[in-house]
Amino acid sequence: MTGGESPVLSSPDVDDLVADAAVVARAAADHSGVEVREIDDLGELDAVGALLTAIWDREAQGRTMTTSLLRALSITGHYVAGAFAGDRLVGAAVGFFAAPPAAVLHSHIAGADPTAAVRGVGYALKLHQRAWALRRGVSTVTWTFDPLVRRNAHFNITKLGARAVAYLPNYYGAMNDGRNAGEESDRLLLEWDLVASAVVAAGHGPAVAAARADAPCVLAIAPDGSPARAEWDGGPAVLFVPADIEQMRANAPGLARAWRLAVREALGDALAAGGAVVGFRQSEGYVIDRAGPRR
Repeated sequence: MTGGESPVLSSPDVDDLVADAAVVARAAADHSGVEVREIDDLGELDAVGALLTAIWDREAQGRTMTTSLLRALSITGHYVAGAFAGDRLVGAAVGFFAAPPAAVLHSHIAGADPTAAVRGVGYALKLHQRAWALRRGVSTVTWTFDPLVRRNAHFNITKLGARAVAYLPNYYGAMNDGRNAGEESDRLLLEWDLVASAVVAAGHGPAVAAARADAPCVLAIAPDGSPARAEWDGGPAVLFVPADIEQMRANAPGLARAWRLAVREALGDALAAGGAVVGFRQSEGYVIDRAGPRR
């Protein structure tokens, strides 16, 4: 998806890396109080489909992923996994796997049950996904997310150390679920370099280091809540996103639309001009800078 094949793991340290990934994935699951495992049982696959449908508020429109599709994916070597708190499914993730030489896992969908009193499920799922990929000789996982959802940006960039590689306007077209209805489906494409030093370190707990605090804003919030854009000079800069875009969509759809277009232009233009997302501030937004060498 990004113009080149992902590297296949071949160094003498691979066994140690794979073993370490399994250890940190298990530790994250234990810390969260869940068991994360692959799923191929028909009843559990049906539960995955039901959970993902509920998370994305699609009950009235039909399943996000049908049981038959999940069954087909699970028996053909793709990634279908769930997080269980006792007997209860509290999180799930599904990805499309391309074995070497393509060597990439694209994580299509992942979510945690917001009604379950369990924390850290998403993190445990992603670390399980990383260990799963590394065992199969794959060093890159890709996925997309809505760049306006601040909590997801923080999780993906700061907590996991994933790297934004492209801005994709209206990537999925119109979506009619409860989260995205009436919105264009802009997405940020991420690459998760599973062997990068920052990613390996993040698996052991510390988040990716925060970017410097004195960067100017190229997209700020005006007194009336609307976006206010400034020209980017190519140096470190902050690109603000609203604290809760989903609530804004419900209460002020016109304002939410203005933010969609402003982030599309500011972040999309920066990436297209050779910029890079180098960090994310949980209370503000993206930190961008000139693209440097890959980690």
